[in-house]
Amino acid sequence: MSSKKATEARLGHRNLPRNVPPSKSTQQSRPFGIESDPEKKKVEDEKKKVKMEQPTRVMIGVNESNLKGYPHASISSRRAFEWTLQKIVRDNTAGFKLLLFHVQFPDEDGFNDMDSIYTSPEDFGNMKSREKKRGLHLLEYFVIQCYEIGVACEAWIRKGDPKEVICREVQHIQPDFLVVGCRGLGPFQRVFVGTVSEFCVKHAECPVITIKRRVEETPEDPIDD
Repeated sequence: MSSKKATEARLGHRNLPRNVPPSKSTQQSRPFGIESDPEKKKVEDEKKKVKMEQPTRVMIGVNESNLKGYPHASISSRRAFEWTLQKIVRDNTAGFKLLLFHVQFPDEDGFNDMDSIYTSPEDFGNMKSREKKRGLHLLEYFVIQCYEIGVACEAWIRKGDPKEVICREVQHIQPDFLVVGCRGLGPFQRVFVGTVSEFCVKHAECPVITIKRRVEETPEDPIDD
């Protein structure tokens, strides 16, 4: 017997076909480093589904009219609210939630009602209560309209500089976007008056939409609202 045949006989060598198809287990093997977790994918899909089902939250900054005072809304904030309903919400009331936010700006001297007479500590408490009620009546105007058309809403009041407070609330609430009214002042007027909308566009941590007043609604003095 030749040495080659002797070696084959000793090792039990078999003449197997060279082109052996890969086994089933080999075909199903995944590339190195890629894993599939069905449970993890299911959780991620559920999160995406819940996020899609949540309504779009639109924050709207509203303020009182400096011409008529409380509880009348300013022309620009009323216009921003109406524009949001007409152009954004439309018939999809279930797909949106409006966050109505009012900032009361205290006077420099700390008093908002100089014609009142204060004779006791309780009078000062009543003054604060009146200011709060005035703000609530302002918000009531917007909440009633939301209720009548069937769109969900929340409304609240804060004190301070409107520009800074609005941006702080945006950072805290994290709405999908912010809508604010704009008086449409020119560059010269903005230098002396400043605008809340312009500040929010630059500093708010969310998309901001500014809505101008209609031309026919603009007062004789455009600074008025």
